[in-house]
Amino acid sequence: MSSAKVMRWGILGAGNIAGSFARDLPGSKTGRLVAVGSRSKEKAEAFIAKLAGDKTGVVAHGSYEALLADPNVDAVYVATPHPEHPRCAIMAMNAGKHVLCEKPMALHAYDVEAMIDAARANGVMLLEAYMYRSHPQTAKLVELVATKAIGELRMIQAAFGFHWPKPFNGDSRLTSNALGGGGILDVGGYPVSLARLLAGAAVGKRFSDPTDVKGVGHLEATGIDGYAAAVLKFPGGVVAQVSTGVQLNQENVARVYGTDGWIFVSHPWGLGGEPGGLTMKLHKDGKVEDILCTADRGLYAYEADAVAEAAWNNTDVPAPAMTVFDSLGQARTLDQWRKQIGVRYVAETLGGLPPALPRAKAPPAIAIPSAEVPHVGKPVSKLIIGAMMAAGEPAYAAILFDAYFAAGGNCIDTAKVYGSDKSVGAYMKSRGIRKGTVLLAKGAHTPHCTPQHLTRELNESLTDLGTDYADIYIMHRDNLEVPVGEFVDVLNEHVRAGRIKSFGGSNWSVNRFQAANDYAAKTGKQPFTILNNNFSLARMVQGVWDGCIAASDPDSRAWLEKTQTTHFAWSSQARGFFVRGDPKNRSDWELARCWYSDDNFERLRRATAVATKLGVTANNVALAYCLSQPFPNHCLIGPMTLAELRTTLPALKVQMSPTLQMYLNLESEVWAD
Repeated sequence: MSSAKVMRWGILGAGNIAGSFARDLPGSKTGRLVAVGSRSKEKAEAFIAKLAGDKTGVVAHGSYEALLADPNVDAVYVATPHPEHPRCAIMAMNAGKHVLCEKPMALHAYDVEAMIDAARANGVMLLEAYMYRSHPQTAKLVELVATKAIGELRMIQAAFGFHWPKPFNGDSRLTSNALGGGGILDVGGYPVSLARLLAGAAVGKRFSDPTDVKGVGHLEATGIDGYAAAVLKFPGGVVAQVSTGVQLNQENVARVYGTDGWIFVSHPWGLGGEPGGLTMKLHKDGKVEDILCTADRGLYAYEADAVAEAAWNNTDVPAPAMTVFDSLGQARTLDQWRKQIGVRYVAETLGGLPPALPRAKAPPAIAIPSAEVPHVGKPVSKLIIGAMMAAGEPAYAAILFDAYFAAGGNCIDTAKVYGSDKSVGAYMKSRGIRKGTVLLAKGAHTPHCTPQHLTRELNESLTDLGTDYADIYIMHRDNLEVPVGEFVDVLNEHVRAGRIKSFGGSNWSVNRFQAANDYAAKTGKQPFTILNNNFSLARMVQGVWDGCIAASDPDSRAWLEKTQTTHFAWSSQARGFFVRGDPKNRSDWELARCWYSDDNFERLRRATAVATKLGVTANNVALAYCLSQPFPNHCLIGPMTLAELRTTLPALKVQMSPTLQMYLNLESEVWAD
């Protein structure tokens, strides 16, 4: 070991792949094995006993927690089964350890996002262990593509498949659904990651994500893919054909085709310090050139050194190893391939959601505040998370909801028409949090906006949500053909029956809303307490959907202030206008149709200037504008990723004075604060 510095490694999980890492680590330039953690001390001791060479000082720990608490461990190699990767990696990062996580990093991209978030919060390195990506042969292949040695890259063909176990055993790690088995996740990621790597090299990037994924495959009795193939289309005219399998032997090679030649890679995956090196063959102009690549250490030693170099220099891992954003794109591609052929793991289903991942340790932040809403009986978060993204994706919803609740939120906005009720119900059940959750349910969407449909949909939603009541019930639309009193009457019936507590209307005019409450006062019934219209700093130029109504006009704002009616603002961030709004770019047709106008671009300009001065984003300023109105205004937010949620929360720190509000909304030319 030539390096003056040493990265002290602990191995978490004492399986076969961990043995390969332990075998190669002594040959690294930076690393030394100091500890092994398994579910029992006996297993850890047996693992250490099998190691070749000097085992002096390698400590056996009888639990993962004990390994992570070891102060002599700087970095952890996570080698557990696939479903345990996120939990173990986040625990390690929360303990201040750098992490090399076996591939795949997680079963799906949502957990990868959580792992990246933990790495960012803890200031540690996270690398997905596609070991071939750190080998000199892979670097040389990237160089050949980037320098146009075969002309313009056009097609990649790559495979990695084998047949194990024989005969078929559904309890094997490779074939068990509960253990994340199947070819796509176990070895299919290799050809996919190579295709993404080379497609990126062709256009001067570290990686590229496909614009289209088409997959086919054969499912085994356990629901995992026994063998599968996919075609990936990338920007720049690059197409990749990839195949994999754990129930079919394949020719595990790669072919890379360009406009002027092609490269044959006979050993793209199982690389290492082979005597004499490895040879790729470059076919060009009727000739074949051998490209010799030599290695001075074992395959796993290269990736251990990559972690150390990045950790010590506080940089990304050296190319062509995978950055965390490369891993996120990788996971999303594998998700698409699995979805194409119907592979769905137990942990992604309504009844199989795993427990919440450990919370990433992060610097102190302002928690999402709450406020009282009439008749609810408990405070309601000022930021309310929408559940439209949860339709059919309970695992996705769980990751985002966990982060939202960890930030102090407590209110989920779901709806019959979203198709999210079952996912929300499964989430609350899996976490045991129904009592502490403010459940905002919706129904009565056009054309089902009648008292009869309202009752039917409410009952259906409660069944899907797995609860006997909703804290808040909102009608999606109004129906002017129905006397307003009929809606008040039926909603009061549900209040008396205990099915709802507080109720209101979305996309109701203030006049109709007031008429409903006049009727309630006259008849001694509970009134509408929540108006749920669009409200944002940007003016809604055209309705996002038919029948949409905004409450950001002067008359509605004056009524809300006068009556102090609680308002729930949907599209409070103008659906990304303050992030993506660009008068020169109308590629996002809906964004342009609903929000593009000269006055809104002036609002964007002012919000951007204020944000620069305050050290936040224009989107934060726009959200703070909504939260600071002179009437009770809660904001519905719809983050699609953890990053979107994380970058939304700084809005809570923005102090918004009345003069700043007026300046941002073009009611004043001066910001005097």
